[in-house]
Amino acid sequence: MDEVFRALADPTRRYLLDLLHGRDGQTLGELCEPLAMTRQSATQHLELLEGANLISVARRGRAKLHYLNPVPLHAMQERWIDKFERPRLRALSGVKLRAEKAMSDRPAYVYVTYIESTPEQAWHALTDADLTAAYWGHANVSDWQPGSTWEHRRVDGSGIADVVGTVVEASAPRRLVTTWADPARPEAGSEQVTFEIEPFHEIVRLTVTHENLASEQAHTDVASGWPAVLSNLKTLLETGQVLSQAPWTMGR
Repeated sequence: MDEVFRALADPTRRYLLDLLHGRDGQTLGELCEPLAMTRQSATQHLELLEGANLISVARRGRAKLHYLNPVPLHAMQERWIDKFERPRLRALSGVKLRAEKAMSDRPAYVYVTYIESTPEQAWHALTDADLTAAYWGHANVSDWQPGSTWEHRRVDGSGIADVVGTVVEASAPRRLVTTWADPARPEAGSEQVTFEIEPFHEIVRLTVTHENLASEQAHTDVASGWPAVLSNLKTLLETGQVLSQAPWTMGR
């Protein structure tokens, strides 16, 4: 939280967040246009915002797109702002979602977390069936070779897969791209999930990008699901134990 407040203390950085709130997914050039500063100076401000987890970054070809990450701001809201403000925040979230949906060439959902781990350990946690079963409640089963299939199997002994897909890209220990589909309706089209693992000083930054979502309800589901799963993953890697209760089983 200290880094968040330091990042917000500068009016230029607050203005950059305002620009992303108005239109998410902008490039460095687009963000520099209304600012009277060099690209190098703007980059330094963006790096500080990224370090405070207030923005996240995703690449589209050669373009580097910047996204507002509301998680730290929401944590501040929950701690210090009256709970009756939540309906207003939800309304703003709905506006943001509709804007993102209109830009079909941009990620539907991006989540960033920082973990006390190594890239190799994070990769192993994402691809090992036993570990995914421990923190996700489903075992991710595949040989994780490009072109291979993968399954998100229940751990109740039934062997039923609730999600199936194909491994699009696997570059251990940095990048994993998979398609996701309902096994009952694979012809309906696949979502795509990208995991990017980057060293960040002596820890790692894990970015999850979930694309091609079918509806606003699907976006709502993944926006609540990914933070729960990744919090359990982070706890496992940092403490050797999963959370005492899976976050997705708790009432909201």
